[in-house]
Formats: sequence, C-alpha cells, structure tokens
Amino acid sequence: MPPVADTKLDCVGLFCPMPILKTREAMKRLTSGQILEMTSDDPASEADMKSWTARTGHELLEIERNGTVFRFFVRKTR
Repeated sequence: MPPVADTKLDCVGLFCPMPILKTREAMKRLTSGQILEMTSDDPASEADMKSWTARTGHELLEIERNGTVFRFFVRKTR
C-alpha cells in the first residue's frame, strides 16, 4: 500500500530537469516528515529522483510505475 501523500505534484509531460526543479520547490513548502507524491513520465526521472534524494538526504519511500508514468513518494527529512 503506497504512503499517504500530504501534497501531490504532477510533472507529467515535463522533462529533465523540470520534474526535479519542481520537486525541490514543492519540498521547500513541506514541513519535516511530510510526504510528497510526484508523478512523471520522463524516462530519466527514476534515476534523477534516486540521485536527487541521495544528494539532498530526503527519503525516497517508494517508486511505482504504471505504464510510462512513475509515482514517487518522498518524505522530507529536514
């Protein structure tokens, strides 16, 4: 069962680096412990999100894939 998101961000139709830039902006508006659900159909977004969360220290809780669309659940850690 996927985590419950506090905020959802739709990045379908956007390509690198826009999903990561929009994710970064959305995360700034969350408080520590809140969860962002980001959807993207950019094929590079899976690798991008993994490296971005590793770099920033936010917690990538889950990645779902439905056809060409990814759903990422990220918990803000700080």
